[in-house]
Amino acid sequence: MPRANYLFTSESVSEGHPDKVCDRISDEIVDLFFREGERAGVDPYQIRVACETLATTNRVIIAGEVRGPSIPTDAIEAAARGAVKSIGYEQEGFHWQRAKVEVLLHAQSADIAQGVDASGNKDEGAGDQGIMFGYACRETPELMPAPIYYAHKILETLTKARKSGEGDAVKLGPDAKSQVTVRYVNGKPVGATQIVLSTQHLDENLSSQDIRAIVEPYIQATLPEGWISEETVWHVNPTGKFVIGGPDGDCGLTGRKIIVDTYGGAAPHGGGAFSGKDPTKVDRSAAYAARYLAKNVVAAGLADRCTIQLSYAIGVAEPLSIYVDTHGTNQVAEEKLETALGQSMRLSPRGIREHLKLNRPIYARTSAYGHFGRKPDAEGGFSWENTDLGEKLKAHLA
Repeated sequence: MPRANYLFTSESVSEGHPDKVCDRISDEIVDLFFREGERAGVDPYQIRVACETLATTNRVIIAGEVRGPSIPTDAIEAAARGAVKSIGYEQEGFHWQRAKVEVLLHAQSADIAQGVDASGNKDEGAGDQGIMFGYACRETPELMPAPIYYAHKILETLTKARKSGEGDAVKLGPDAKSQVTVRYVNGKPVGATQIVLSTQHLDENLSSQDIRAIVEPYIQATLPEGWISEETVWHVNPTGKFVIGGPDGDCGLTGRKIIVDTYGGAAPHGGGAFSGKDPTKVDRSAAYAARYLAKNVVAAGLADRCTIQLSYAIGVAEPLSIYVDTHGTNQVAEEKLETALGQSMRLSPRGIREHLKLNRPIYARTSAYGHFGRKPDAEGGFSWENTDLGEKLKAHLA
């Protein structure tokens, strides 16, 4: 039997965290290839991007493999600078104008292309082997685990206040981390026992107490009513001074925040990162599909909690396996769910891209505050958060 009463903790990092700066730049490059491909009349199914970014003191290095429209190096550099500017870095050690940007992108390997591309009777294959997980539960309206959901919301709220020039939030810098420890009673989240918030600040004279006075009202407003009590322990800038931040304080790399990007440790992870990858890479697209399926299982009332695993082999179109675990909350047999899910949506790379409409410039917005638990937008972003599969799924279960 699962434990009923326990504590569980998840962390998030802001868009100004060094690794998230790199995720943002890499995803801006993915979006750039889709936008320019549309203008140039390039078939979006032929676009390939695998982009890695490194950022350190006033230096950004972009490397990887691409295929698609011909894009000048200065346009790629401009996309990187625009990302850094949007995040808010205009500091001596990391400035969107003064940082040196080096672009080392080259053509995709022909050996990989021959396995992935469709040809003759062969369907488009997966861009790599691997396992991907999706998860959903009833802890929040967005069907996400509460600890990661609220850790994200804290930083997203503070970032919006900083960028809008709201009150003393303008004294905060772009780099920040949050962590929330949630108490569960009878398996349900009921409150925060520990809150950790470390945020860069622009005024060297601000103390940890000063920072807490700035951030606490935003955190109080973000968490559910009654979650913060006199027993809640706060750790705000526990090391004290945090002026040097971002890539100037700590080297950043694409793909180093995979637990932050997903479920905060509340569900398994296959190990593959998302940012900088076009949707032929099942590390990304199949993880989106698995979340979509898990969320629809829960939203349709077929389970209160659902974990889905998909597996793929490079160059092979169909998944090797579909696994469903409803953690004892299912209304129908898990074996039947596995069959029905495979019938309700084609889970080949091309099938996923078509169903979720992933051949679009929708990726930069995913690079911070989580890829899951977000609202679908008018431009097609976060389509994997839709709950439109329920009736089809139920029909296959009938």
